[in-house]
Amino acid sequence: MSRQRGELMTLEQRVGIAITGSGSALPERMITNDDLGQIVETSDEWIATRTGIRQRRVIAPDGSLTDLATQAGVKAIAAAGLAVTEIDLIILATSTPDDLFGSAGTVQAGLGATRAVAFDLTAACSGFVFGLVTAAQFIRTGAYQNILLIGADVLSRWVDWGDRRTCILFGDGAGAVVLQSNPVDQLLGFSMHSDGQLNHQLNLGYQGQAKPLMADVELSDGTFQSVTMNGQEVYRFAVRRVPEVVGKALFQAGLPPEAIDWLVLHQANQRILDAAASRLKVPPEKVLSNVANYGNTSAATIPIVLDESVRQGKILPGQCLAMAGFGAGLSWGAAIVRWGKSEV
Repeated sequence: MSRQRGELMTLEQRVGIAITGSGSALPERMITNDDLGQIVETSDEWIATRTGIRQRRVIAPDGSLTDLATQAGVKAIAAAGLAVTEIDLIILATSTPDDLFGSAGTVQAGLGATRAVAFDLTAACSGFVFGLVTAAQFIRTGAYQNILLIGADVLSRWVDWGDRRTCILFGDGAGAVVLQSNPVDQLLGFSMHSDGQLNHQLNLGYQGQAKPLMADVELSDGTFQSVTMNGQEVYRFAVRRVPEVVGKALFQAGLPPEAIDWLVLHQANQRILDAAASRLKVPPEKVLSNVANYGNTSAATIPIVLDESVRQGKILPGQCLAMAGFGAGLSWGAAIVRWGKSEV
């Protein structure tokens, strides 16, 4: 008798995971550093020297995170050679949903993935890596076989465009991958961490004021505010923690840094990418970077640069990728993945 969908496998039956397809979607509207110089006191040279960013994409007023996520998902499913109805689970890593209750269900409906359960995962810029590890556990236990993982954010909605410390950094976009059950586990190792004592260093917080409801009862009336960040502290945190967490994931995988074919870090700042690579002794030509074109798209940065690199023929089946995300929470995590399927 065949195993029913959702029925857990025994230990002897457990399988591994493979990433079999990728996709990405970006808004058409572009804002360059020179454009920002007309809004705040800054310049292309000032921004590029400190961050490596030259331009970013921003969503139109009538656009939505759901649209971007759905477009990226369609491309990833097609690249994996699957029908939409074969997707069992959709995980949407985002901190900026269209609906505070979650947008994964709307993506599921937009895709027509009628057999898939869908939920949001919120871990800010670590969201894609955390989502990858989460998806892998569902596949390893046999609960699901074909999972669509999407990283998407539209931070332009939550940036104070008069604050040059933050408005220069962020952009909008979505990236996605399909994970499938595989005889050989291609997730070789991972490590994830959080430190809530540093939460105040990077926030998109709620702020409210007391509002009378009835006698002796008041409620909070407010909304979420713009992104605030202590840039120097977050930079120091990232430069210290990213090489450390990649090293832990490599140790779990039983691999040395020399085994890395591509270092795929969250695209927050080119200086962070360079510093992390230097500490890991990974040569610059093995570091994937598109931060100059898109800025920091939060949970979308890693899957966008993955998809671009696959379609450009850089990332090839069997190559070893060291991925790392880091950001609000504060949170950070790494995963060592061998790209594509592998036969027994």
